[in-house]
Amino acid sequence: MIFSSIDLGKDVVIDPSSSVNNLRLGDKVKIAKRCSIYGGPGNQLEIGKESYVGMNSIINGYSAKIIVGSNVSIAQNVNIMADSGPNASQLLQNVFPIVRGSISIGNHCWIGANSVIMPGVELGEFCVVAANSFVNKSFPPFSIIGGNPAKLIRSFTEGEKKNILI
Repeated sequence: MIFSSIDLGKDVVIDPSSSVNNLRLGDKVKIAKRCSIYGGPGNQLEIGKESYVGMNSIINGYSAKIIVGSNVSIAQNVNIMADSGPNASQLLQNVFPIVRGSISIGNHCWIGANSVIMPGVELGEFCVVAANSFVNKSFPPFSIIGGNPAKLIRSFTEGEKKNILI
């Protein structure tokens, strides 16, 4: 693997079985086993301080910018992709063109196991994504979402917000 354009903060932990390239990691980021996390030559993928990426997760920011905020918890087997489509078949692309779009995941989000985040999605801070969710649209801060496709389950109550923002 070619390593280039990697900026590491202090006390970053990357399991040796994981693969990273074209990214900027904030202080105390932890990347578990067998992850593949990369940006593109012209768009460095960013993960903010004290965030965690669980085992077997893929964050593909090759074709568009991906920004993951600080204190974000990404569970195991999560797939975050800045492009999606039948890239091996030019003929299928005539019907189903490759979709590309930047992704932004706000501070303090929690992405449940086996979830998929599609191109163009923005999740506001403190969003919770239920396990096994397919997220193909954006949601505002303090949303609890889930399903296939993901929908708003509920928003944080004022009491819950108060407990977080103390």
